[in-house]
Amino acid sequence: MTGKTPAIHGYHVHVYYDAETQPVAARLRTELTERFPVRAGNMSDAPQGPHPISQFQVIFKPDAFQDVVPWMMLHREGLDILVHPLTDDMVDDHTDYALWIGMPVPLRIDTLQRRGYSAALLPSA
Repeated sequence: MTGKTPAIHGYHVHVYYDAETQPVAARLRTELTERFPVRAGNMSDAPQGPHPISQFQVIFKPDAFQDVVPWMMLHREGLDILVHPLTDDMVDDHTDYALWIGMPVPLRIDTLQRRGYSAALLPSA
């Protein structure tokens, strides 16, 4: 890799679900917020941004990665999960830098811009 390594301001996890797996996703969301220093968004049943199917988002600081992501690997109960860093390039974050647990979901990358995130989408200080 050439060039400068981008700064990572935090991480997003997107947990995908459907009508059948919604209770599993809701339970996973509750467990995440009880166990780890994360902020979970609402369950979103409508397409949102690059996410074409139902999902919820979890935001956390870089130092929580080593605890949150391995736990999700072991407790996902068959749900598909996207983990991506928060750099200053949303497109790269959702493509080149993305980590999938389970099967990748085809994202709508054309909804993203090559810029950073609003304060609401970053971990709190």
